[in-house]
Amino acid sequence: MSLDAVLSRIDSDLDASLDRLMELLRIPSISTDPAYKDQCDRAADWLVADLKSLGVAAGKRETPGHPMVVGHVEGDGPHLLFYGHYDVQPVDPLNLWNRDPFDPEIQDTAKGRVIRGRGAADDKGQLMTFVEACRAWKAVNGTLPCRITFFFEGEEESGSPSLVPFMKENAEELKADLALICDTGLFDSRVPAITTMLRGLLGEELTITAASKDLHSGMFGGPAINPIRVLSKIIASLHDENGRITVPNFYDGVPEISEEQKEQWSGLGFDARSFLGGVDLSEAAGEKDFSALEQIWSRPTCEVNGIIGGYTGDGFKTVLPSQASAKISFRLVGDQDPLEIRENFRAMVKGMVPPDCSVEFKAHGASRAGAFDTSDPAFEAARRALSDEWPDEAAFIGCGGSIPIAGHFARLLDVTPMLIGFGKDDDQIHSPNEKYDVESFHKGTRSWARVLAALSE
Repeated sequence: MSLDAVLSRIDSDLDASLDRLMELLRIPSISTDPAYKDQCDRAADWLVADLKSLGVAAGKRETPGHPMVVGHVEGDGPHLLFYGHYDVQPVDPLNLWNRDPFDPEIQDTAKGRVIRGRGAADDKGQLMTFVEACRAWKAVNGTLPCRITFFFEGEEESGSPSLVPFMKENAEELKADLALICDTGLFDSRVPAITTMLRGLLGEELTITAASKDLHSGMFGGPAINPIRVLSKIIASLHDENGRITVPNFYDGVPEISEEQKEQWSGLGFDARSFLGGVDLSEAAGEKDFSALEQIWSRPTCEVNGIIGGYTGDGFKTVLPSQASAKISFRLVGDQDPLEIRENFRAMVKGMVPPDCSVEFKAHGASRAGAFDTSDPAFEAARRALSDEWPDEAAFIGCGGSIPIAGHFARLLDVTPMLIGFGKDDDQIHSPNEKYDVESFHKGTRSWARVLAALSE
């Protein structure tokens, strides 16, 4: 196999590959809105046809929700499973977009050329970097470098309700030596990365109810308990003066990272003041005695994501509300058990609810953290391959977010996931005016060609 020839083919085919991406971006495959069901089907059909053009035995698999796309290529060497998702987030608020979100275009900006449109970075552009790398391999060598299974989902942005049942039913077909996931990013514009740590996520919603109806604060203020006051006290109690979370046994299963890992992260040159300064903040507000990067990648969190209670419209209304509620999320690390934390959190809250008040809880998902063993030689081979493409050496990094598919591959298929992506922090995913740098798309495609060569050896 000729890697240099493949890379040259990717370079010469860049304009055509961007045209193909534009076709996919024009399909408004919003998975959470039933009005776009046909468009999700259309995106799946587009991908099936594109894979078939590469000689992949591909098909659309129906689910109770949006279809999966699965394709297979036989070959020698390792069996790689590549995952991406073709669905996108809603575009609201539409008035904040500078153009039609589903009329993508290449734009010149102060930081270089970008692909502007919904799904450009999350995840159609990322998904197509791998497909285009495979296209170049096929064009140059007549075949792909190893056995590959393509697995594209259409419900990632709406909670993946069909994913786990589908994976369980098709476990033997999907099982591989290594799973590749493209839904991550670069460490910065010069440093490519393999994400090896993901935080888990627990979501809880609680509602405090006091009186049977809203009350006049002049008539009842004083003797009547105010559920907002109760809720505020609960929220304020969740952290101590050092930023530590006070839920009982919360830190069970939280590992200490090694000095070697701390040194590697320190060598990345992460500037916390610059990172926070970009959003007009200046001081890291997490647990004391941990760097900002450690707080994001290796420490758990408890955050209030929303509070509702009383009158919040224009003007003023002197009311004691009957109810107050909050949405609270916990990011988890190591071996923290989300279900145990849920029980302990609820018990803590119940113990703080005074007479004349009651509390109800609503669960919003629970997933464990993931950490992947980089001692597997495939990780170092992929890291070297990425380093050959980008200005600076590739790094093994953590991620503050949660990508449940990585854990599903490990637990349901017993397949180690490897997360490689080329997004940037300013891609505005899930937001108006989403973009993906042309450099990310181009060098991402070249990177996958190099990684395929390295893993196939």
